[in-house]
Amino acid sequence: MTLLRGDALSEAFDRGSAAYDRLVGASPGYHAHLHRSARRLGLADGGAGMRVLDLGCGTGASTEALAAAAPLARLTGVDASAGMLERAAAKPRLTHVEFIHAPAEALAGRLAPGSFDAVFAGYLFRNVQDADTVLRLVRRLLVPSGRLAVHEYTLSGSPVDRAVWNAVCSTIIRPAGRLTGDVRLYRHLQESVNTFDTAPEFAGRLRGAGFEEVRVLPLPGWQTGITHTFLGRAAREA
Repeated sequence: MTLLRGDALSEAFDRGSAAYDRLVGASPGYHAHLHRSARRLGLADGGAGMRVLDLGCGTGASTEALAAAAPLARLTGVDASAGMLERAAAKPRLTHVEFIHAPAEALAGRLAPGSFDAVFAGYLFRNVQDADTVLRLVRRLLVPSGRLAVHEYTLSGSPVDRAVWNAVCSTIIRPAGRLTGDVRLYRHLQESVNTFDTAPEFAGRLRGAGFEEVRVLPLPGWQTGITHTFLGRAAREA
């Protein structure tokens, strides 16, 4: 299967946006894991005075997690799918959030360097066309030593974890996609994980893009070895 990219992927998310929250809500641990990764950003004092970017915010599940972890922060959500953003903006707990409709790659001309104290990216990087370019952009958008948390499907490298992922996709995720008429989107989900970095590889990608203090933290449940939180800080310019 050829992975969906760019406009084709945004359109697939537009079509799938109506059923998306119901499907992910049925996944054990989905919301709890996003909340855990948001808390791992470690924003003190409720995020008071901090500017936080939710990059690839989708329908706002990750934005709600950030709002709970840092209720005093100024939040900005960005997504390439207009349909997903419409769902996010309609959520009562997110009325204070600024939402921007744009692909991650297009933010260089819209947001100034050093615009944010922290960035959260949930399920984003395996869906962009050039992960290294987007990571370098994120580093520029952060203040020096600004914090990054990436919450992503990244297999550990163990054949067992890969087998679990594909079994779950074959028996649960892709059949759910067929029921909602979003077959291509959920086939893309499975293959995007199979073809993306392992967790150690993505940690190396973060370091190569100028992030320091990189840590890889596991998540519990069936997602152990399949979904990870990656933490890092934007390196100060030499």
